[in-house]
Amino acid sequence: MKNAKITRRSFLLGLAACSAAGVLTACKGSDAPASSASAAPEAPASSVNEVPPVSLFAVEDFPKLDGSTACIPLMAQMMADTTGIDLEAAQSAISVSTTAYAWESFGLYPDEDYTARMLVVYEAPDYVKDELKEADAQLEQKPIGRDALVFIVNEENPVKSLTRQQLKDIYAGKITNWKEVGGDDLDIVAFQRSEDSGSQTLFKKLLIQGGELMDPPTELAPTAMGELVDSLAAYNNSANAIGFSVYYYIDQMYSQPGLRLLAVDGVEPSNDTIASEKYPLCNEFYAVLHADAAADSPERQLYDWLDTDAGQNCIQKSGYVAVGPQTTESTAN
Repeated sequence: MKNAKITRRSFLLGLAACSAAGVLTACKGSDAPASSASAAPEAPASSVNEVPPVSLFAVEDFPKLDGSTACIPLMAQMMADTTGIDLEAAQSAISVSTTAYAWESFGLYPDEDYTARMLVVYEAPDYVKDELKEADAQLEQKPIGRDALVFIVNEENPVKSLTRQQLKDIYAGKITNWKEVGGDDLDIVAFQRSEDSGSQTLFKKLLIQGGELMDPPTELAPTAMGELVDSLAAYNNSANAIGFSVYYYIDQMYSQPGLRLLAVDGVEPSNDTIASEKYPLCNEFYAVLHADAAADSPERQLYDWLDTDAGQNCIQKSGYVAVGPQTTESTAN
């Protein structure tokens, strides 16, 4: 199954009109992009050493951000740390248009209808990369954190770990019953995400790698990450479903009772195994600017701040794995 590509300016105009009425609305107006998240999740507690925040901006000067749903807590913490605003207020001020929309909008439509000045975002789908390359979009990006593709099953499923090859064979339709991988005699119901989702992009990049992939029926390819989690928890109230997400989202932002994460190649996903890359399906996420962003612009200052001790602390205390100060890359994606 191939979903339709992202709509263009008509979608963006709709976002601008709807964002003021969304659950996640900007505290200073209605020009932030809309979000598919139902609520701004609270940042998790962290044991990292505190670095005193330095107020870089007045609240009204904080650059508009867009990006991936799983990055909302980090964006809120960035706003709180650099403006002095209360974290709860910062959470209510952040909204996103999700991974593919954010990349496409930022690279192709940087005008008065789309006011984001920086992305905090997971990797773009290949078709969006192609669009950005064709448009010669001049973007500068750097990895700022690391997450992982994780697989979710019902807690009643006796299977605790699968190899990458077993997962590939499940999603290619070659392994169709849990008994083939040490489980019960139940048909495997394998959920995917829509083509324009960040987790589907990582799934295809990190696991499928150009190999065979069966087309799921519509009901097994929910649009939103939360819908996938809900569907897994509810599916026939049984232990035969499997799906995937990114670790931070499922571990910290949105889960359901009765689900657990699988180990892959015998390694369980955790902040430690992701930081060390012992867990085999890790990938970085990014901060992205327009390459011509001025040195004294708020977005450039925020982008550079992420490489300071305070910026690294911000990433870690939000619960993410920081990857350390990075050399930026100017790319025509």
